[in-house]
Amino acid sequence: MLKLCCLILLPLVSLSVSASRGRVQSEDISEIISRDLFNEMLKHRNDAACPAKGFYTYDAFIAATKSFGSFGTTGDIATRKREIAAFLGQTSHETTGGRARARDGPYTWGYCFSQDKGNSGDYCVANQQWPCSPGKKYYGRGPIQISYNYNYGLAGRAIGYNLLRNPDAVATDPVISFKTALWFWMTPQSRKPSCHSVITEQWTPSNADSDAGRELGYGVITNIINGGIECGKPTPSQVQDRIGFYKRYCDLLQVEYGNSLDCSNQSPFA
Repeated sequence: MLKLCCLILLPLVSLSVSASRGRVQSEDISEIISRDLFNEMLKHRNDAACPAKGFYTYDAFIAATKSFGSFGTTGDIATRKREIAAFLGQTSHETTGGRARARDGPYTWGYCFSQDKGNSGDYCVANQQWPCSPGKKYYGRGPIQISYNYNYGLAGRAIGYNLLRNPDAVATDPVISFKTALWFWMTPQSRKPSCHSVITEQWTPSNADSDAGRELGYGVITNIINGGIECGKPTPSQVQDRIGFYKRYCDLLQVEYGNSLDCSNQSPFA
């Protein structure tokens, strides 16, 4: 699972990404992903074997997306579908309960966990702006497995909830949980574009990006999330898993995958 250990984010202008950054068709993605389709995509999330059984609901997902108005609403219908598939694909990998021989295949077992299985560490580092609250731990929680006190602080500021004081909310309140993942998805980092800008093709690679092999496509999103471990090498199992989820979701949404799905030829972002 992801450890957001080196995440440094640019200041947020507002919680909802401005519609001026792209062609926004609608602020409600339920016309693209219905309750039935959501349940089919995350088919086994409520299986008895999944510790997060009953946690990740369709209503919570839709409610959270309404705080990020450009998510799944930017661009033409194919772009909108690909963004939803990409978001659920990456986060399904982070929360997967599937194995190669899992029932219905490994890519039907996303969203099986709401918190890191190995959650013994406190993930607290010295930070004057985002100090740890006494006795609290900041291990991976939620769809993106947000980790470390400074990320909880930044995410909490963005969504209007004190996550430093109550980090457990990311694993107990499904709307907050989805919001932290969407916050990460929509927010550019100091040296990285946002996942949203990549999948909606609003990001223009710089000369340095091109020299590093980073080009528009799902693979750059993997690079943003965990490039230091997974990119610039023959495609490891983690990347194959991310791609597998994404392809399944694109198929269900009846949209093409796009180009550059892996990051084997990409240097990680500095």
